[in-house]
Amino acid sequence: MKPAAPRNDSQEIELKLALPTSDPSSLARQLARTPVLARRKASQHHLHNVYFDTPEQLLQQQRVALRIRRVGSEAQPQWLQTLKTGGRSDSALAQRGEWEVPVPGAALSRSALKATPWSGIDPDGSVFGALAPCFVTSFARTTWLVRRRDGSVVEVALDVGQIAAGDKTTPICELELELLSGQPAALFDIARQIARTLAVLPLTVSKSERGYALAQNGMDAALRAQPPTLTPDLSLPEAAQRVLREMFCQFTANLNALRSSEDAEVVHQARVGWRRFKSALRLFKPVLALDALPTWQALQTLLSFLGELRDLDVARIDTLPPLADGYMAGDARRADAWQAMTQALLDAADLRRKSVRYALQEPAVGATLLEITQWLEGLSASSGSDAAGVELEIALRRWAARRIVRLHAQLKVARKEAGSPESQHRVRILAKRLRYGIEALRPLLPKRRTKRWYLQATTLQTNIGATRDVLQAGALVAKLEADRGLVEFLRGVVVGQTWPG
Repeated sequence: MKPAAPRNDSQEIELKLALPTSDPSSLARQLARTPVLARRKASQHHLHNVYFDTPEQLLQQQRVALRIRRVGSEAQPQWLQTLKTGGRSDSALAQRGEWEVPVPGAALSRSALKATPWSGIDPDGSVFGALAPCFVTSFARTTWLVRRRDGSVVEVALDVGQIAAGDKTTPICELELELLSGQPAALFDIARQIARTLAVLPLTVSKSERGYALAQNGMDAALRAQPPTLTPDLSLPEAAQRVLREMFCQFTANLNALRSSEDAEVVHQARVGWRRFKSALRLFKPVLALDALPTWQALQTLLSFLGELRDLDVARIDTLPPLADGYMAGDARRADAWQAMTQALLDAADLRRKSVRYALQEPAVGATLLEITQWLEGLSASSGSDAAGVELEIALRRWAARRIVRLHAQLKVARKEAGSPESQHRVRILAKRLRYGIEALRPLLPKRRTKRWYLQATTLQTNIGATRDVLQAGALVAKLEADRGLVEFLRGVVVGQTWPG
């Protein structure tokens, strides 16, 4: 059988959503009842996909995925070979190259890659010769086709199954909205209608990316800040979009990992992502139309739970363990009190982690995250106020330097006025803003002064934070009704520390 020619449309545009539910078996019925899908016929298929790469993962390094898909049963299969090239990885709205071709069987076909970018990836055929199965995805897919009055056509696909790499597995439970024709706004409009009754989370990683993570023992790893590259030729809205999108991605990616991860670092990085995002909104405020920014009131409960969980994690993992020997001092009774306190903190953290996961199953949370995602996607095309129009005429490098100078001046004034714990807390907040601002705009800033200010902000944040952490740990222990002597010991540690000036 000669491979068919690749389809003409080589651009895939889709919106990916995770479904944080405890009962995937009911999702198809729930979706079928949503008004946007209620009167549309559903189709069901079983898809089995084998992904290939070299032993060195050369395709992964180039953000390329190559798979063979079996559609239907093993007795009467249809085979498709698909090559995908990576687009951005910082948004749930994915745009990437896709070339899909029917092939005669389960073996890769090099001839099916002729009309694709493969020749640039593998000019001499050595990569193709080294390809071997890497991981497998297998899932039931339920699809609905939505034709809208504006002419747009969207395929809504529910995927429930698993990814397997060797003896390791991880579940698949997600929704993909693929744009077959029309504008990407149609994807968000349909997704918002679904999110009114069904909990969703923006998903920035593909099945292939999750497969690689599983194969490399990196599932649910905390995503740390990865500031984008900024160049002076960007407009201010374009720069703002790149910065904010990366920060929001850090937040949502770690929220997704929190659904199954017990790692305290995932909690930490989720909060860091949100704080960086809010700080950057303030940083770019003069050039953004923030009146169009969706409200995040529906996120407040989730954010509060995250903060409480992080305080518990810091206390039990970082702050209190170094103080244990100083308190116990070989005393058996004190050792028992310390152990009881440690267990109480662990139990409280486990309970709060469950609260976070319950909050993620609240439809209003996902709907808000989806609205922010759409706002970010339209950011570079938006225009701000008249004052912002003046700012847009200023070169990006000059604008960035001015903003950081202003942040440093605010921090300098706050340090002079600091004395009380409340004023020290303000110094810490301003130090964080300066640090986050420098990290976001670093490629545009003068190196020597920026390095000095960054070190200063980081040191202030760390020193003030250490005192705050001990104070917070003491307050948490007191709430847990721990041994009175232990509580007094922690209060003494706080009194004994010197507030940094």
